[in-house]
Amino acid sequence: MSRNSDRLGATRQDTQPPAQMEDSGGFSFVVPTDFVELPSGGRFYSPNHPLHNQESIEIKQMTAKEEDILTSQALLKKGVALERVIANLIVDKRINPNSLLVGDKNAIIIAIRKYGYGNIYQTKVTCPSCSTSQDYSFDLNEANIYNPGDDLGEDVALNENGTFSTTLPKTKVNVCFRLLTGTDEKSFLKGMEDDKRSKVEKSITRQLYAIIVSLNGDTSEEAKRYFVENVPSIDSRFLRTAYKLAAPNIDLTQNFVCSECSHEQDMEVPLSADFFWSNN
Repeated sequence: MSRNSDRLGATRQDTQPPAQMEDSGGFSFVVPTDFVELPSGGRFYSPNHPLHNQESIEIKQMTAKEEDILTSQALLKKGVALERVIANLIVDKRINPNSLLVGDKNAIIIAIRKYGYGNIYQTKVTCPSCSTSQDYSFDLNEANIYNPGDDLGEDVALNENGTFSTTLPKTKVNVCFRLLTGTDEKSFLKGMEDDKRSKVEKSITRQLYAIIVSLNGDTSEEAKRYFVENVPSIDSRFLRTAYKLAAPNIDLTQNFVCSECSHEQDMEVPLSADFFWSNN
């Protein structure tokens, strides 16, 4: 397994032509743009996707117009505020934010926040040891791009069409699985609302159903449904671990030291509701 040693960020390409010129009467200026490195390197998009084999994506920097979107109660209630912001800021309008792989979308979100409000993100954190809630600052410049490349180990194989295969340890079923996109995330959010009404959370089975392409070559919905409802827990965990190993993403793990009890451990940076507004 390999890990990109470069920190997550965007590199302004001064040699590139300006992405967009804002013009209002006699007043105009070039909207700054940045290039965000994609964790996937464009490897897992279909050949007809604009990001196929593209290592980065060009985005505009956030403006007051996008801030309006992020504070719109109507859009927040519908769960589409962040999606609208991403759509506004992507320079290539052929790219649908929902078609982005989850890891690539996360990279864009972090870059938007960092270049809009700075790299220091202060939020409330609860100490895992003493349960004290405290303000804690994380440096978004410390985020690392995780891309396993071709080094997936013996348990997971990369297929020619961008999917992955693995054989489960208990049932010995050969599973072909795919990476999740923004469309899948929207489906999960809708499913979570359904779970609240039924009072039964189905996050694990929902993820398994979404990532599975085939089971021993069987692509039928009946096979997927039976598998998801009956797979032993040891195989379920194995498959979810295989997915995490294969999926390019952003590693937001940073060192946390409790101000009360001095407990220290690595902690995933919590992307809570104040992510865009913590210091503003």
